[in-house]
This record gives sequence, C-alpha cells and structure tokens, in this order.
Amino acid sequence: MDIILIPGLWLDGSSWEDVAPTLERAGHHVHALTLPGLGADGAASGTIGMADWVDAVTNLIDSEGGPVVLVGHSGGGNVAWGAASARADRVARVVFVDTVPPPPGVGISEFDVVDGVVPFPGWDAFEDEEVGDLDEATRRKWAARTATVPPRTTTDPIRLEGEDRFRIPVTILSGTMTAETLPAALAQWRPWADEFAAIERADVVHLDSGHWPQFSKPEELSRAILDAVG
Repeated sequence: MDIILIPGLWLDGSSWEDVAPTLERAGHHVHALTLPGLGADGAASGTIGMADWVDAVTNLIDSEGGPVVLVGHSGGGNVAWGAASARADRVARVVFVDTVPPPPGVGISEFDVVDGVVPFPGWDAFEDEEVGDLDEATRRKWAARTATVPPRTTTDPIRLEGEDRFRIPVTILSGTMTAETLPAALAQWRPWADEFAAIERADVVHLDSGHWPQFSKPEELSRAILDAVG
C-alpha cells in the first residue's frame, strides 16, 4: 500500500523519520511529504495557500498506480481531508493523527504573521496536555528543525465538495480523547460534529499521548497506523 504521510504546521517530511521505517518494514511504500512553501520568504509565501497543499497530495496520488492511505498530523489533517474529497475513488483510508476531519469552509487556525510568514510559536504556546510528554531534548531538537509556513495555509477555508469522502474509512488516532469522549467534545462545535457523524465508518483509537506522538511515542504511533491500514 502507498502511505502518504502529511506533516502538521512547521514540520517537513523528516518529522516522520521515526515512523516511516516501521511502515516500510511492514511492506508499505511510504511518501513522507514536505509541503510547498515551508521555509519560504514572505514574498514567495504570499502566493501559496491551502489549495496548493492539497494539490501537492492529489498530484502524488495521481502519480501512483493504486489506492493510497493518507495520514495527516494536526493541520495536515485538513490537507488529507481535502485531498480525500478530491480523490475519493483513490483513497482507501484517511488516518488523522491527533486531529479530526474538518467541515467545509474552515481553516486550521490563526497564528501571528511575522514578515509575511508564520513562524513556529514555541512549545509554550500549547497546552501542557499537548506537549507534556515531550522531554527537553526532544523540544530543542524539533524546535530547531521547524520552519515558517505561508499564512494562507493556516487560514484558507478547506474546499470539500460532494459526499463521496464520507464513504472513505477514517481512523482517528487521538492523543487524549477516547471513542467515548471525542464525540462529546465535538458536540460543542456543531459543524465538526456533523462532519464526523456523516462518515460511514470512523474508528477512534486512544494513543494516550500529547499532540506529537511521532516524537514522543513513534513505535506506538507506527503500530496504530499499521493496524488502521490492516
């Protein structure tokens, strides 16, 4: 199976370096993406939006001969879901890593723009439950390896058309929420709850991790992805 790994904001394809080898040893063909505009200056970043990130994934899907599994971490989940909507006949499953399928017309989030780009805001910008399982060495390593992202990629509304995406099996690998608590949390954000409820088959797996399990629990995350792929 071709597995496309889509990183979250500020990260490149190397953020999957402790996950991809396990998937490959299991016989899968892994593509760990670096999305367009990562680390670009303000002038270049201004031309890049969410549609370009989705296109990077759909272009890769089109270049492969068979079905693919999309794995999206954090904001990469928006990218994965947009690509799944555009190529629903080619996507065998979507795996969301500590994120959920977005409803149409929403962005990832708003972050401070500095000199025309969005820099990594630092670990202190996140809740303790998101970063509490990252030790200091891991934080230093990956903070040094982050890069800026184009502002529009964080705020552009995701384009989702039709209903074919709802027939794609979905697995949510959740850091803190369980199959029981996640729907209750989504109920507070009606459009997200409606999107989730429309999916014909959605499984929720509790990883018992923070927001970056590819750093804190790579083996557990790898096994969970393999279980989802089947």
